[in-house]
Amino acid sequence: METDDVRVFVTAASAGSLSAAARRLGLTPMTATRRLASLEAALNVRLMQRTTRSLSLTPEGEAFLPYAQAMVENSELALAHLHDGEGHASGLLRVSVPIAFGRKFVAPIVPALLEKNPKLRITLDMNDALPDLVATGMDLAIRIARLRDNQLIAQKLADNPRFLVASPDYLQRRGTPQTTQDIVNHDCLPLSNATHWTFQGESGERLARLNVRFSASSIEGCHAACLAGGGIALLSHWNIAEDIRLGRLVPIQLEDASPETLAIWAVYPTTRLVLPKVRVFIASLREALHGDKS
Repeated sequence: METDDVRVFVTAASAGSLSAAARRLGLTPMTATRRLASLEAALNVRLMQRTTRSLSLTPEGEAFLPYAQAMVENSELALAHLHDGEGHASGLLRVSVPIAFGRKFVAPIVPALLEKNPKLRITLDMNDALPDLVATGMDLAIRIARLRDNQLIAQKLADNPRFLVASPDYLQRRGTPQTTQDIVNHDCLPLSNATHWTFQGESGERLARLNVRFSASSIEGCHAACLAGGGIALLSHWNIAEDIRLGRLVPIQLEDASPETLAIWAVYPTTRLVLPKVRVFIASLREALHGDKS
């Protein structure tokens, strides 16, 4: 039983198809099919039922999967320990990041990381939604959010203060809100499907209802519309510090509450294996965050 064959099985189980597993592993579909067939022959059982459109685990495949996952992870961990003394990370690191944050902080640290770690490869999934890390094969996700209780493991990297902001032109035309109750009388620029913004006041949490004529699936869209005078946006300090400094946006301080402060999190799909490639990425990102003076 070859570890590479087991890796194809594990990846196909999480990806939902052999073709997706092949793309994820950098193999041809034919090679992935042959490796799965080789594993099934070695075990003398059928692990997957496969058609041209779907793939499902057999009862034997369901029973074998946890052991296969442990085998692949232990193999990667053993290789990582062997090369850890060299001070380098290796392999393909898949990271999911929010679009604006990825542009500001993550993409700029990649060249230095690759130069220091010649055997490391990195692919960024720039997406404002938190993906299913197991199903998508992501090693790590960076998110700015209030994380809900789930089975993911989260490590806080930094606080993420936010501000209400608007362009000088918008505030001249529409005036400046003074309290959370005033928010509903203004054009707000939230992420898609948001109906309220959360604030913290002396009496606790406050929800401000939004008057929404424009929303976007990415905070980049909200930011751009705000700069153009479209209304009030709730944006992270790192994203708007230069705009405030140059007078393109004006921070709005309410009398009764302040925007909820979120945190920047590194989110993992499992606690069993934290490889050097993940550790060096987190260390570099943490350094970039705490070194940023915006």
